[in-house]
Amino acid sequence: MPGMGELILVRHGETEWSRSGRHAGRTDLPLTGTGTTMATALAAPLARRDLVAAFSSPLGRALQTAELAGLTGAVPDPDLTEWDYGGYEGLTAGQIRRLRPGWDLWRDGVVPGDADHPGETLEQVALRADAVLARVRPLLRRGDVALVAHGHLQRVLTARWLGLDPSAARLFGHPHPGTLSTLGTEDEQAVVSAWNVSCGPHQVS
Repeated sequence: MPGMGELILVRHGETEWSRSGRHAGRTDLPLTGTGTTMATALAAPLARRDLVAAFSSPLGRALQTAELAGLTGAVPDPDLTEWDYGGYEGLTAGQIRRLRPGWDLWRDGVVPGDADHPGETLEQVALRADAVLARVRPLLRRGDVALVAHGHLQRVLTARWLGLDPSAARLFGHPHPGTLSTLGTEDEQAVVSAWNVSCGPHQVS
């Protein structure tokens, strides 16, 4: 695929829940002070890219990150929303495993929650990731495209970029808040060019 641009994955900056390890799917959380610093630090490396388009999850933490990172024209895309964790929304992995010993998100999924958090299967998340990729691939012929989104969604989208089963997303380390990852091509083969690159202060979350 000669002349193809790269897909720049931007994880939003830190929130209170990412700091504490709580699962934040559809809950609309603002960035912390550290999170705004992280997002602002993304502006310089993104300004050096040949961006032809930018899209963002419609959740506030992603839209705020896009604005602070200089992606003021980022188009909200509901398919970039984080995994709907259903009844596990707001819980840490440790809390979930106390309720369900041995639980693994990629194998066991989530349980239904309330009307605002009905929950999604891995396959449903993958279908949204596939829809995003179908829309951005034609744009990559003209240059780079930035996607501002969330950790688990980013991992599933990366697996699908590589043509892998969605469950292969477990093989990618969870991207830290306020980091960049890059998907591209090499010898016409889809590759991960960079992963979890910090552009400023961040913490493992």
